[in-house]
Amino acid sequence: MDSKIEVVQIKKPENINVILGQSHFIKTVEDLYEALIGSVPGIKCGIAFCEASGACKVRVEGSDEAMKKLAVVHALKLGCGHSFIIFLDGTFPINVLNAIKAVPEVCGIICATANILEVIVMETAAGRGIMGVVDGARPKGVEDEADIRWRKDFLRKIGYKL
Repeated sequence: MDSKIEVVQIKKPENINVILGQSHFIKTVEDLYEALIGSVPGIKCGIAFCEASGACKVRVEGSDEAMKKLAVVHALKLGCGHSFIIFLDGTFPINVLNAIKAVPEVCGIICATANILEVIVMETAAGRGIMGVVDGARPKGVEDEADIRWRKDFLRKIGYKL
């Protein structure tokens, strides 16, 4: 059986976060949308879900047209059945990940990041699947005391630590 590996680049504005995952049912896109808007009032988001059987459509929801467009463009590029991609503007994945994980159809989260992201996709005669991701750059060393101070100050500055 022939197979092909492809690297799909996720191209997005620098300040936009992305969540990539797998699910199993047509109502995923609606349930993910409800989880997102229930977690962060006024959230700007776009969700696209690749249906893996039947009509095999990309199902779309969201609260922001630009985020929805990003989600659709990338879902079509990925083309992996039962995968979903979410784009977030003005909020961090940490604010919504537990709600997403609690959606009954969600099988797993592959990544959540604002970094440069590449998705490794394998195509076989049966279809396409996500093999993994490249999320950001390699480490440049181990943090020192100044780096630790910066990390702790940064988390307090953005409201994640007291």
